[in-house]
Order: sequence, then C-alpha cells, then structure tokens
Amino acid sequence: MRILFVTSTRIGDAVLSTGLLRHLIERYPQARFTIACGAQAAPLFAAMPNAERVIVLVKRTRGGHWFKLWVSTVATYWHLVVDLRASALAYLLATRHRMVLRDRGERVHRVVGLARLAGLTNIPSPRLWTAPKQDARALALVPNGAPLLALGPAANWPGKQWPASRFAELAERLTGPEGILPGARIVLLGGAGERESVKPLLATIPGDRRIDLMGGTDLLTAYAVLKRADFYVGNDSGLMHLAAAAGCPTLGLFGPSREEHYAPWGERTAVVRTERSYDELVGAPDYDYRTKESLMDSLSVDAANAAARELWVRCRADH
Repeated sequence: MRILFVTSTRIGDAVLSTGLLRHLIERYPQARFTIACGAQAAPLFAAMPNAERVIVLVKRTRGGHWFKLWVSTVATYWHLVVDLRASALAYLLATRHRMVLRDRGERVHRVVGLARLAGLTNIPSPRLWTAPKQDARALALVPNGAPLLALGPAANWPGKQWPASRFAELAERLTGPEGILPGARIVLLGGAGERESVKPLLATIPGDRRIDLMGGTDLLTAYAVLKRADFYVGNDSGLMHLAAAAGCPTLGLFGPSREEHYAPWGERTAVVRTERSYDELVGAPDYDYRTKESLMDSLSVDAANAAARELWVRCRADH
C-alpha cells in the first residue's frame, strides 16, 4: 500500500500538516509514504517512519514542477493521494482515494482545516520525528544545566519581525530575578541570513548564558533543541510552529498575519498581538507588502511579558 502526501514549501505549513500525516501513519501502519514538498521543508521528513521517498518540488515556469512530479508518480497505483496544494495532480494519478485541500474562505486554523479534510473530529496535533543523531547533537549543543529560554527573533518577512531591541528587553525580564526563568540560558535559533537583523539582541546576552544557533543547525536538530527548552518566544514563523510541535510552551508574536489561521497549535501555546489589528495593518493606506520595516511596533514589551507570564502559570498549573 502506497500513499502520496503533497505538502507545502513553507516550513510552518509543512509542520502544521504533520498532524494529519501522523494520523495517516497510525491508520495505515503498513503503508509506504512518499512525501512531496519544497526544498525548505524537505528536511522535516528525514526521520519519518514508513517514508519511502521524499520528492523535492523545485518551482518551474508554467507549472513544470507539477509535470515533473506527475512523471515521478504516475507509474504507481496509490491507495491514497493527499494534495494540500490544491493542484490537479490527485485527479491525474491512479488512486483508490484522494483528499484535496481547497481554500473555501473559512476562517479556521490550518490544523482544523486539515482535520476536516480527513473527516476527523479529534484534531491531531503536529509532531515531528527525530533520529538518535539529532537528539545527541541537541544534547551536545544544549547540555543539561540551567533552564533554557529559546528565542526565534527573525521571520521570513521584515513586517512580521518584532524589533530585536524589544526581544533583548523581554529576554532580560524573563530571565531576570523577577522573571519566569531566573538565570536561564538563552538559545537563539534562526537562519544564517537572519543574523544581521538580530545583532542588537545577540550583543545584549551575556556570553556565559548565550547559545547562538543562528544558522548553526538543521531543522530536526533545532526541533530536538526545542524539546529541551523550557519556554519559547518568537515571531510568526516556521520556528514558532516547530516549538509548539515539540511541546515547548510557545508564545507567538503576531501583527500583520492572522492568528486565527496560524497561531501556534497546542494546549501549551498562546499568542500576543500588536495593538493594531491585522486588518488595520494590512489595510492601512501606506501598507506595502514589500516593506523592509517592522509592522510590529505597537506590540509592547509589557504586553509580551504579561502574556509570557500568563502562559507560564497556565502550563505549570496543568502539571
């Protein structure tokens, strides 16, 4: 039995799709899975059980990437084709069953929409898979010791990125004597290309408490590090969804994106957003999606700190 699962290029969307994927693995334990996704998301599935292939979709003009995927998959008779990209592929392959996610304009969380696609009433939470080498690497990078605050201070678009100086002030409050994690180590996660934008934050964290993994680790090792963290704060990004999937208490910072669709998923998560709503931000007369400036200025450190404390108290009460 073979199942084709076509998921996103974006890391965050791919992470959110793993709840549905895990459900299918449990439902069809004898099946062999082929995952098709973009290059950025492909490493997420490196340790997935029952994986036969991971096909990387490289965007081509005139939809050529879909034709190439069809060529790679047309010779197989599939038990199920799941297409979360709403292409025509599922209708051009021989398959017993198909699921195709289409945008119906519903304002529901992405995870809920995926569960509905499969007719599920119990919503499966996203989770990833790691191999022993990733867990060992995470332990080497973050040995046992003082509590660990993880930060995701970058984003794939400057508009969604809270100023680095505010991350610095928040980190100082959270790890200070009156904070939720006094004396905690601080691990910074992100891509190598994002380092320049968070230099003001890097410079403020004492060297003996700073673990700088900006661009220094792969996605699954970052996930393994997040499983060891005590708390995570970050912008709306793929890392935020990694943290939530890892079970780490996760506070997502939102501004020009919709939390009702893309909030971190799970019981140990929360969001805090700018004073200005999404509609106010993207509907402003001077709004430009090409902006190189943050649109998160109306989110104060006080508000983020209060939200972090509230989530921390809730998570401790649950234990």
